[in-house]
Amino acid sequence: MPEPAIQTSGLVKVFGDTRAVDGLDLSVPAGAVYGVLGPNGAGKTTAVRMLATLLRPDGGEATVFGHDVVREADAVRSRVSLTGQYASVDEEMTGSENLVLLARLLGHRKPAARERAAELLEAFGLTEAAGRQVKTYSGGMRRRIDIAASILNTPDLLFLDEPTTGLDPRSRNQVWDIVRIVVAHGTTVLLTTQYLEEADRLAQRIAVVDHGRVIAEGTPGELKSSVGSGSIHVRLREAAERPEAERLLAEALNTPVYLEADPVALTARITGPGDEAAQAARALGRLASAGIVVDDFSLGQPSLDEVFLALTDHPATTAETEAAA
Repeated sequence: MPEPAIQTSGLVKVFGDTRAVDGLDLSVPAGAVYGVLGPNGAGKTTAVRMLATLLRPDGGEATVFGHDVVREADAVRSRVSLTGQYASVDEEMTGSENLVLLARLLGHRKPAARERAAELLEAFGLTEAAGRQVKTYSGGMRRRIDIAASILNTPDLLFLDEPTTGLDPRSRNQVWDIVRIVVAHGTTVLLTTQYLEEADRLAQRIAVVDHGRVIAEGTPGELKSSVGSGSIHVRLREAAERPEAERLLAEALNTPVYLEADPVALTARITGPGDEAAQAARALGRLASAGIVVDDFSLGQPSLDEVFLALTDHPATTAETEAAA
């Protein structure tokens, strides 16, 4: 078996009376995107900071490509790079000036620094903005320049901590494309994210973290299968009827009901024995008997949102509207 990019066993970090990370066990394979999901306060960012040698663990062990993060911190730092939740470049400098300065600090001679900066600016679609101050950049452009700064020297492992928080869908897709390019060139990516769609689209494996521990791990497909074989997705005609529809579906299916961002939409897992279609029909019949009009419904595989809710008792929207811890 190839050596994992990251291996942790019983990793612990305590702040006062709070155990931010409480026995975290991870095994991250090299050469892919590994997602870490969890509700606000789950300890994701604290774990990343320990793995990147920015925080010293209070217990347990962690290695990066076989190097202990405490005893061999310098060896770890030589192989990793971290892009945090907020842009780390100088907003008063231009995009080009930022990258050239950082390349020089990393040991590149001036011509090589300029060449590498120009190469990354072109790859990330920032050539036209290279001469502008970063403070004039959009949110998506700032994230792109920040990731570019993180790979001036191509790392073996890139930590991306909430890389698309607050971005519009177009900018988020641009960052996703960049992540795919980075991985295609051989870098392993550990991604913490508050967007379940992001993990589903990018990560080959996902760890769900709650209260500082891994409570589930696997491929997106494996996680979805773990909470039930199917789901019923319902759209109502009237948003005011959703609370009653939620109650009736929960009773009919004996399972939690997920309230989607759309005010007329609900989703419920089908976990009981028997034919899924028959169970869905009975549940819809309960709604019809109560006079609740359903405009549309479908049966399908559970979403990561439902996995998240089933495993943590927190709806996905909670994590998506708060800053990650």
